[in-house]
Amino acid sequence: MVNKLETISNLFEDKEIRSIWDSEKQEYYFSVVDIISALTDSKIPRNYWSDLKRKLINEGSQLHEEIVQLKLRSNKDGKSYLTDTLDTKGILRLIESVPSPKAEPFKLWLAQMGKERIDEVFDPEIAIKRAIDYYRNRGYSDKWIEARLKGILDRNKLTDIWKENGIKENYEFAVLTNEIYEAWSGMKAAKYKEYKNIRKESLRDNMTDVEVALTDLGEIATRELAKKHKPFGLKENKKVAKAGGEVAKTARDDLEKKLGETVISKKNSLNYKYIEQKVLEEMKDSKTELIDAEKK
Repeated sequence: MVNKLETISNLFEDKEIRSIWDSEKQEYYFSVVDIISALTDSKIPRNYWSDLKRKLINEGSQLHEEIVQLKLRSNKDGKSYLTDTLDTKGILRLIESVPSPKAEPFKLWLAQMGKERIDEVFDPEIAIKRAIDYYRNRGYSDKWIEARLKGILDRNKLTDIWKENGIKENYEFAVLTNEIYEAWSGMKAAKYKEYKNIRKESLRDNMTDVEVALTDLGEIATRELAKKHKPFGLKENKKVAKAGGEVAKTARDDLEKKLGETVISKKNSLNYKYIEQKVLEEMKDSKTELIDAEKK
């Protein structure tokens, strides 16, 4: 189970866990009732969830405040209904709250994960080794891994400069990063991910070596310009981030001119593909029609 958590759905191999991807928040939302059904023997999981939710509220749990109602397609009649959903963090909290023997393996897994993260606080080398093993298991070369780790270090140097220049909030770091990406690639990070058909996966892990090099160049140029000009606050740092990205854009234009083709690639490193919701619904419609036809 330790290596199977790509999404929550993978924890429940023989159960369908309906989910929906929020591209703006870059987050999955999962059907709470489906999780309850997978974790318990309840014949009416909706009622089980209603009782559990009431119990959690009485105990002072804030989990119910994280619930988001989204329209999910019913497996019974194919229609979409507002359904209680939780993001990944919320679902993991839910699993801890379910008093069922079926939930125990997941609770043990969560406890093990927690222990490993605490161990990494005392010995950070464990986290580095875990990252190296992760990349090796997915077929990345040691040379690529070395460059990736160096890129992370360079990125941290940039964020340190931003902090010195008055950048504090997470959304501000995201805004500045997008300035760099958009300046050299023409796309913000979310759009770039969509172009490569990836979601929560790391964008850099799914770039070609040229794309990584251009991203690194944009960030290094931004760092050096920020050190030199010392902009303060989001507005001024945005100008410098754009200028840093434009350095990478110049390099990109020069290379593409010599190659005669774009260096922005749709390729990714995934060994699976996402199916768009519309396509997925069409597939379910076709399957339903086939079953109905066979019954006749």
